[in-house]
Amino acid sequence: MLEKRLFYFPQLSIMQSIYHNPLLRMAPGYAFSGDIHWQSPSNIAIVKYWGKHGQQLPRNPSISFTLQAAYTETEFSYVPRETTGEEISLDFFFEGQAQAAFAQKIVKFLSALAAEEILPFLTQFHLTIHSANSFPHSAGIASSASSMSALALCLCSMEQELFGTLTDPVEFYRKASFLARLGSGSACRSLYPVMGSWGKIEKQAGSSDLWGSPCADWVHPVFHTFHDDILIVSKGEKSVSSRAGHQLMEGNPYANARYQQATNNLDQLVDILKSGDVHAFGQIAELEALTLHALMMSSQPPYLLMKPNSLAMIEKIRQYRLDTQQPLYFTLDAGPNLHLLYPAEIAGHVAPFIQAELLPLCEEGKYIADRVGTGPVKF
Repeated sequence: MLEKRLFYFPQLSIMQSIYHNPLLRMAPGYAFSGDIHWQSPSNIAIVKYWGKHGQQLPRNPSISFTLQAAYTETEFSYVPRETTGEEISLDFFFEGQAQAAFAQKIVKFLSALAAEEILPFLTQFHLTIHSANSFPHSAGIASSASSMSALALCLCSMEQELFGTLTDPVEFYRKASFLARLGSGSACRSLYPVMGSWGKIEKQAGSSDLWGSPCADWVHPVFHTFHDDILIVSKGEKSVSSRAGHQLMEGNPYANARYQQATNNLDQLVDILKSGDVHAFGQIAELEALTLHALMMSSQPPYLLMKPNSLAMIEKIRQYRLDTQQPLYFTLDAGPNLHLLYPAEIAGHVAPFIQAELLPLCEEGKYIADRVGTGPVKF
C-alpha cells in the first residue's frame, strides 16, 4: 500500500490535522494509476514583477490579466514503478515530440518537489506528460506561466486522486499556485479567472509572496471582458532571458526605487480596478511597461529587448488615442511584442486601426487576438 508523507506548508491554515500527523495511507477506493488532463492559460502582467530573491519569491507584488486563447494543454499520466529510487522517472513530449531539454527542466522541478518533501511520493511513479500550446512557442507570450500552472494543477489532481487531501477548491488552487510559483514565478497568477495577483498587497486579504491570489470578485465588470491583442514584432529568441533579467536586478542602481514604485502603483491600481476607471488603468499599464524596459537598459550590462517596430507601434497607439479619444493602451512583457489593451465596447473601432496601421509593423503581418479569460479547465 502506498505510504508517504505529504508536506503542507505551515504558512497555510489547511489540513492542520494532516500537517501535525503527516503519515498518510492512500484513501480507500482510490487507484494507484491515473490520467489527468488540464488546460491552463498564460497571463499578462499589468504591474510587473521584475527581481526576485530566495526560492522564487518576488521583490515586489504584481497583478495580471488571465488570458483566454493563449493556453497550455497538459495530459499527465502516472503508473507505479516496478522498482523505486530517488530519481524522477519521466517521459515528456511537447506537441507530440520528445523534448530532452524541456524534460530536463521538468525533472529538475519535480526532483526538488520530491526531495524537499513537498510531493515526496513522485519517485514511486513513472510519469508521462504530453504538453502543447495554443500559440507559437516563440510568439512572445509567457509560455512558462501557462505550462507550469497546467503541470501544477495536474500534480494537485494526482495528490487528490491518491490521498483525497485536496477536496477544498480554495486550498486545491492555492497549493497549485504555490507549486506553480516554484517552477515559474508568474505561473502562480494563471490559476485564477480574470485577474490574479502575487505578493503581499495591503488592500488584498490573503495575498502572499508564496502563492497567487484571485481578484475577480473585486474587479469592476468592465475589466472582465477586456481585450488583449498581441502584436508579434519579433518571434526570435530574446538576447537576455527573463531568468537572467531578474538576476541583473540585484546590481541595478534603481532596483530599490523600482520595488517601491511597483508597490505604490499596485496600491493605486487596486482602487482603479474596483472603480472601473479605464483611463487611469491605462496610464499605470503603460508606465509599468516602459519602466520594465528602462530597468533593462539601466542594468549592468545594459540590454535592449524592444525593436524599432515596437517604438513605432507605441507612437501610433498614442496618436490614435489622441485623435479618437478611444481608451486604447499598450503594455509589454519582457520582449519586443506589444499587448493592446482595450474594453470590449470599442473593439469595432480598434480592428480597422490594427489592420491598417499596426499589422504592417508585425513580423509576417500577424497578431494574436486574445481577451481576458475564465481560468484553467479540467477535462
